[in-house]
Formats: sequence, structure tokens, C-alpha cells
Amino acid sequence: MTTTCLVTGASGFMGRHLLASLTAHDHTVLALLRSPDRLPALRAEVDALGGCGDRLHALAGDLASPGLGLNGADRRQAAQAAVAFHLGAQFAWRLPMSRARTVNVEGTRQVAELAAASGSRLLMVGGFMLCNPMHLRRLGIDLERPSRTDWPAVYRRSGGYEGSKLEAHFMVTRRMRELSGALTCIHPATLCGHSRTGHILPTQPLAGLIDNLARGRLRAIPGTPAHWLPLVCVDFLTELTRLAAFDPAMEGSELLVLDDATPSLAGLVRRLAQALALEPPHRHLPLGLLRALLRVPGTAQLLRTEPESLHFIQTHRFDTTATRAFAARHGVPWPDIGAALEATARFAGSAGR
Repeated sequence: MTTTCLVTGASGFMGRHLLASLTAHDHTVLALLRSPDRLPALRAEVDALGGCGDRLHALAGDLASPGLGLNGADRRQAAQAAVAFHLGAQFAWRLPMSRARTVNVEGTRQVAELAAASGSRLLMVGGFMLCNPMHLRRLGIDLERPSRTDWPAVYRRSGGYEGSKLEAHFMVTRRMRELSGALTCIHPATLCGHSRTGHILPTQPLAGLIDNLARGRLRAIPGTPAHWLPLVCVDFLTELTRLAAFDPAMEGSELLVLDDATPSLAGLVRRLAQALALEPPHRHLPLGLLRALLRVPGTAQLLRTEPESLHFIQTHRFDTTATRAFAARHGVPWPDIGAALEATARFAGSAGR
């Protein structure tokens, strides 16, 4: 079945790979772009990733604008989409709460309401920390009645980006119930590069870790030997996202897309260092001490590490039984995360030279 899809966040890392997957399967894609004149370059990138750029079209819009900044004709086009893939978000550390809410919460609400009014299924991309209830409770989220949550307090503890993504998720699940809209949620881990080519953008957190390792800034491994940074290959993630969007059984469901074969952070760093022919660090630095160091003015900039990023390094383990069953049902093999890490390190290392 081929159809028309709306995609926000189309020019991001996951977005580009999703565009390639959708168009390679003959779907027509309407990409919400702040700068529609970027369409030719985006089409070329989609072609390079194995998609069909000619199936990609631009709608001029902005998550931060009233009505998503869509004019009447573009809104009517968007309303024809069978699925609205909402990947769009402003990602930045130290993001002010007001800005984070404008784009990541209010913008998400507008996408959800457009999808519900159009009879489109909303495929919402959240994050894997939504599947860690202990973490959510530590931040102060009321999981029984999220509407009672003191969100400004959550933002103070988590930072603007994570706080807004969490608030957006609970807001959208409530709003789509109110509107009787069709919703599927995907919760991805931190993105690894493409499982075979290693393709990754320099703005990705894993690319930043590789750069710190390559430039000698990573002198110790954060946390303990039990800490890890859960990962997922971007091509595997986008394949499962595409399949979930058109699977009737996934309507009203959530799917955690995380590779539980991801090594510990120490093992991950060793694998990256091996691919780059570097000697990895062996000492561990307690997270509490690292957080204290990062509060010293200038240290975060010097180490290229933000305190907010440490929330994603953890010891909690996740249940991926449902994900494995979904992938098996659709015949999608899990990639080798170790080989993908090496390919990503080589890609990022060559791009940084």
C-alpha cells in the first residue's frame, strides 16, 4: 500500500533516514520545512540514502508558529496525509523552558490536533526515558495523573529539552484520547549511525562522544562499569517506525526501540577506540563528581559535555520483548550493534578530518 505522509523534523538525522525509507517504499511525503528552498538539497540527501527524492515535497511551516505557519492550500494538502510522522523538536542543551514549550509542547499539540481533525494516524516519536518509570518519578512526574505534575519543577531537574519531550508525550496521549484520534508512539534510544555505512550527523550525541574520544578529551568513563548508554541503529529505527505507522495492531500502542545488546559505556568506548586505532580510557568517574565538575564555569564547554546529557547514562535495563516480537512479525532482523558502532566511529572519524 502506498499513500501520502506528512513528516515534521524531516531534515534531522532520523528524519532524513525516515524520508528515504518511506519514499523507497513508494510513499509520497510532505515535509514541513521552515525553509522550503532547502528541498532540492534534501531530495539529493534522500537519494543518497537509498530513497526517491522525487517523491518528496515541501510544505512551508514552523512548529513555533500559530497554525504551524501553514497557509490554506498547504493545510489542505497536509490534511490528505494518511499518517503524520511527528519527529520535529528543538534539540539543544540549556534550552529555556519557554522556548522548549513553544516548539516541543505547543507545536506538538498543533500537529496532534491537525492529525485528529484530518483523520490521520499520528506517529509520535518520544524517547526511551519514557520507559523508565523510576526516572520519571525521580523527576517528579505523577504517572497516575500526569495532569497534576508540577512541570516547571520537572524542567528544573531535567533541563528544557528532556522536560519538554516528556511533557509533550503526556499532553499528546491525553489530547488524542479527547479527540478520539489514532495514535502510535515510538520511543527510540540514543541514535547510533547506520548499521552498515555508519552514516551519522555531527550534531548527534554519539558523534560528540566519538569526537571527544578522538580529540583526547575523554580521559575517564562516566559512571561505573554497570552504566550504559542505550543505542539503536538509525536504519533499524526508521524501518520499525515506518512499519508501526501502517500496522493496524499498533494503533493506540507504544513501542520501545532500543538495542539491549548495546555494551556498557566502557565497552562502547573500547569498541569505538578500537575502530579509531586509539587507546581507550580505563578509569571511571562517578556521575555525581562529574556533575559537580560540570557546574564549574567553563568546564562544560572545555569538556564538550553538558550536565543534561548525563541523564541518559544509566544502569536501568529495559524490557524489549514487545519490540523483538514486532520485528520478528515483520521479518526485520536486528543489526549487529558492535559492527554498527565500528562503522559509525569510522564514518564520524573520517568526517571530522
